[in-house]
Amino acid sequence: MTAHGARAVERCRILADVPFSETSGSLFRFWLGPAYQRTLTQVAEWMEEAGLTTRLDAAGSLIGRYEGLTRGAPALMIGSHLDTVRNGGAFDGNLGVMLGIELVAALNDEGTRLPFAIEVMGFGDEEGSRFAAPMICSRAMAGLIESIPENMTDASGITMADAMIRYGLDPARLTEAARRPDELLAYIEPHIEQGPAIESADGEIGVVTAIAAQTRQRVTVTGQSDHAGTTPMSMRQDALAASAEMILAVERHGASGGTTQVATVGQIDVTPNTSNVIPGEVRFSLDMRAETNEARDAMAEAIRIDLRAIAGRRGLGIMFDTPQNLPAAACAPELVERLARAVTNVTGCPAQRLLSGAGHDAMAMVDLCPMGMLFIRSPGGLSHHPDETVRVGDVELAHRALLAFVKEFQS
Repeated sequence: MTAHGARAVERCRILADVPFSETSGSLFRFWLGPAYQRTLTQVAEWMEEAGLTTRLDAAGSLIGRYEGLTRGAPALMIGSHLDTVRNGGAFDGNLGVMLGIELVAALNDEGTRLPFAIEVMGFGDEEGSRFAAPMICSRAMAGLIESIPENMTDASGITMADAMIRYGLDPARLTEAARRPDELLAYIEPHIEQGPAIESADGEIGVVTAIAAQTRQRVTVTGQSDHAGTTPMSMRQDALAASAEMILAVERHGASGGTTQVATVGQIDVTPNTSNVIPGEVRFSLDMRAETNEARDAMAEAIRIDLRAIAGRRGLGIMFDTPQNLPAAACAPELVERLARAVTNVTGCPAQRLLSGAGHDAMAMVDLCPMGMLFIRSPGGLSHHPDETVRVGDVELAHRALLAFVKEFQS
């Protein structure tokens, strides 16, 4: 066993501590914030120690490059994201970047140069923790964003354009983050599974076959604010009571498709949010995911029909906004097979193949180049939580599998 897996884990834990978080006592790092800037400085230092040259792209993502035998050759890109959810865990996204660095460190220690370059990618925004449009950086790289979304602000009222300017970036040059297809051979994203499938099969690592389709919506329910003590129950237009009924309907629809679909309300804002006033407006998030685009769309339409019916029966208004609608993304079959061979080589067992219910930057990158994903066991299936963890031995196996994959990879 080498020290690469252990060092990747240790560095993830370092990045989960002060000063790499915006909040004290928990991990929260968002795109273009002060903690994000400190994180990029540290990660760039680790990249350079491993033998990579570093740069920021026009979206504020960190890219490290390890040249091949021929300077300027197309690159195999390996990485993930460096932002986190609020009160998140140390390994979501970050571990994929650290594994990319350790891969290059191993090659550099051997003095090995390949017929292609290796680029290690640290995307700035995957989670959408600051703005309601996740995967900004990978979508920009894939050429899927033509301009900064207008009138989109963070919790402090800062627009995306202003956030970029404050960071030293030019919003008008965002499209310069786009890469040409002939620059990249493939994108490989190592990531914790964020679910229980690998552990349930008593495995350590697995290979992703596809990423589920997902839609994120914002639902606004409009009623009438009124006095909580003097308004009869029969005369109320309570937006929060209606939303509670709607959220239960969302749960029923999500559960109706077995294990191939899910639906979640994870965020709710109440106005005026006062104990003695009937809520007049509620806004809540709606996250819907399914194995196929068709199944997701059918579930989303059924949910909209039910929610409109609830609003109509209660005499309330309802509006839907869709900031994100991502199709299912299939991993390139050839990459799946090559990753599976590498996993079998290091574990001695047939590689477990999985569908990813979580979204990843790989969903955007599939529009630019072939993509594949390697999953690492999540003990307890826990993620997006401070107790999210990994086993060092699993991470070491992932490192060895990536090294075997890269050495066998032919452009």
